[in-house]
Amino acid sequence: MSKISFCLEGKVALVTGASYGIGFAIAKGLAGAGAKIVFNDLKQEFVDRGLAAYAEAGIDAKGYVCDVTDEAAVQAMVATIEKEVGVIDILVNNAGIIKRIPMIEMKAEEFRQVIDVDLNAPFIVSKAVLPSMIKQKSGKIINICSMMSEFGRETVSAYAAAKGGLKMLTRNIASEYGQYNIQCNGIGPGYIATPQTAPLREKQPDGSKHPFDSFITDTKTPAGRWGDPEDLAGPAVFLASEASNFVNGQILYVDGGIQAYFGKQP
Repeated sequence: MSKISFCLEGKVALVTGASYGIGFAIAKGLAGAGAKIVFNDLKQEFVDRGLAAYAEAGIDAKGYVCDVTDEAAVQAMVATIEKEVGVIDILVNNAGIIKRIPMIEMKAEEFRQVIDVDLNAPFIVSKAVLPSMIKQKSGKIINICSMMSEFGRETVSAYAAAKGGLKMLTRNIASEYGQYNIQCNGIGPGYIATPQTAPLREKQPDGSKHPFDSFITDTKTPAGRWGDPEDLAGPAVFLASEASNFVNGQILYVDGGIQAYFGKQP
């Protein structure tokens, strides 16, 4: 029996929006398995902040300023990466936003913005890297989906719509390009302690836990805690490596057991 390999030596991994948070943690995990990391962000100051964080972690990463909703800019960035670093073997579509606004109060423009970043951008970046993956007959695309790919919740209509669409884009890329030994899978994070979720974990004026914090840790999550960004690194390495060569079109939920659990009886 051949040895199972999680090694990413010699691989180039593009992780979008990976200056901090989940993307940064995933990129660190991929680097630890041997991958060369490239990432983007919207502004040079964000890229510089990311480069400093990677350097502090002992990782020689390259950063690019690019708006992933701009198709021409993405095509130019990918061409530059291929010239300066090499063909992208691993793509992690991590960049995303959320707007917590009740649906009847949300402007269509705000809805479109979330769809543009969370769904259109993964399409644009995947489209840019696929030709070289097809040519070399190998590639890994990992889309950062969400539990909102499956569930609805108050105030996140745009986010849930985008992530549900991203789940189906994941399955379609797997269906359309699996013949070229390209695997496209998703990771569905549960509730992860990041700056994006910080408002849901803020202490109340009386010092008590935020009600949503209590809901997640005491009622909904068998693990009894929020996830750490680092909890996503191992699953990402698996989906980026040869160990997952026959795994395609799947969403791996990293949620501390939420989707398996009906909830604690009151």
